[in-house]
Amino acid sequence: MNKTIGVAIVAVALVSASMGWWVGRVNAPQESAVPLGAPPPAAPLYYRNPMGLPDTSPVPKKDSMGMDYVPVYAGEAPSTPGTVVLSPEKVQMTGVRTVKVMRSALQQSLRASGSIAIDSARQWVIAPKFEGWVQTLAANQVGMKVRRGQALMSVYSPELRSAQNEYLIAQRAAATMAAADPASAASMRDLSGATLERLRNWGIGSGSLERLKGGQIDQFLTLTAPADAIITDKPVVQGMRFMAGEMLLSLADLSRVWLVANVPASDSAQLMLGQVVQFRSSALPGRTFEGEVSFIAPTFDEASRTLTVRVELDNADGVLRPGLFGDVEFSADAGAPVLTVPRSAVLDSGTRQVVFVELAAGRYEPRKVAIGRRSGDRVEITDGLVEGESVVSAANFLIDAESNLGSALEGMGAPEEAGQGAIDESGHGARGTGHEEERGTSDEPTEATPVGAGLPRELLPSDEGTSLPQKPKDRGVNPLPQEPEDRGVNPLPQQQGQKQKQDQEQGQPEQQAPAHPHHHPEG
Repeated sequence: MNKTIGVAIVAVALVSASMGWWVGRVNAPQESAVPLGAPPPAAPLYYRNPMGLPDTSPVPKKDSMGMDYVPVYAGEAPSTPGTVVLSPEKVQMTGVRTVKVMRSALQQSLRASGSIAIDSARQWVIAPKFEGWVQTLAANQVGMKVRRGQALMSVYSPELRSAQNEYLIAQRAAATMAAADPASAASMRDLSGATLERLRNWGIGSGSLERLKGGQIDQFLTLTAPADAIITDKPVVQGMRFMAGEMLLSLADLSRVWLVANVPASDSAQLMLGQVVQFRSSALPGRTFEGEVSFIAPTFDEASRTLTVRVELDNADGVLRPGLFGDVEFSADAGAPVLTVPRSAVLDSGTRQVVFVELAAGRYEPRKVAIGRRSGDRVEITDGLVEGESVVSAANFLIDAESNLGSALEGMGAPEEAGQGAIDESGHGARGTGHEEERGTSDEPTEATPVGAGLPRELLPSDEGTSLPQKPKDRGVNPLPQEPEDRGVNPLPQQQGQKQKQDQEQGQPEQQAPAHPHHHPEG
């Protein structure tokens, strides 16, 4: 009976096990079969520091803050020194933005500063060619407008009066001797003609000369304005004496003025004669004056390193006053489209220009480029980039700082391989052979290490080499404290006597107790 029950129990157990195995096999997920000959999954080349530091490891590990090192696969390793790898969180936190390199037409707009100046071809000075005195002065203030032929001043000159009298005398003599002495009469007529020519050379007007021919002498000579102009300088005052050639008045015609612009040397290649120029000034809001380049200086200004450009502007209403300062804009054709990037994408140190190219998400490579023309916020790229590449346009200074830091750390030397340094991959320090602990814990006395052992020979004493230091010679001073000599005073009379008595009773040799280190003998 019991045997039958046991067999039944075993049979039920086997059936239950079989049913469980079959149910588990049916419900188990089907694993995808790997085809024969398929390459195994690619293994990481190494693991890099998650913070971007130049620290790598051949096996997975964590940094000092517990962050896992990031695996780097084939094709993802930095290809050039200075390549920066940032995590998505760091890219978002630093505000990195990228733009595409594209072709666009650069509008050749050149800006410079300029000021209004007097046209030197429209300036005059009043400087008589004879000596005299100012009798009356009509043009008596700077800035006064005068018309052509308007009287400026009247002067008195003894030389002028003498020349007029000479002319009249020569004319009368020629008329008197015309019948009696034709030769002398001809000489007088020549003299009167020379005198009249001298008066013309002195600037005497045709009205005065006509009156002189009629026998009338002007006591004072009137000087008139040569053109419609304004008085720009007036060093003369009424009643003063002047010498021949001395400037009395300065006049200028402001109906047409010069615009003088100072263009930086770096932009001088864009200038040409006949180029259209626009002038604007904050003193004349809403007004624009247009002209053309009429002159380009052949030399640069050594002090400011600029090139002087002159433009002629009409000034019929006289609002363009000399000395007015404003902005000058030179226009030109846009030309063919060229590769351009934003100015903020180029890091210009003066000696080289660098941009950061986005190789992949979070990976930025520094690349040297050559730049050309600039217009607004765009700059032309002549070498180093191709159309469609992405470059960093914001936060590139932070990336450049991290790139320079990484390059500097790489230049200091790569970290030692695992197993070769003082710390292995498991984080345990390298252990010694154990002899140091044996030497430090042994109870057996060891020989003292000589002073200076292990030092270079040149640092050791010259005559002793590596020998032990010698005991200082006795020069009258004992370097070690000695026991006080017995001078008839026992520092411990009672103890000393008891000790001697005990030694005698026991038959032991007499020994002297050492003096207490802090006890001083009584005087």
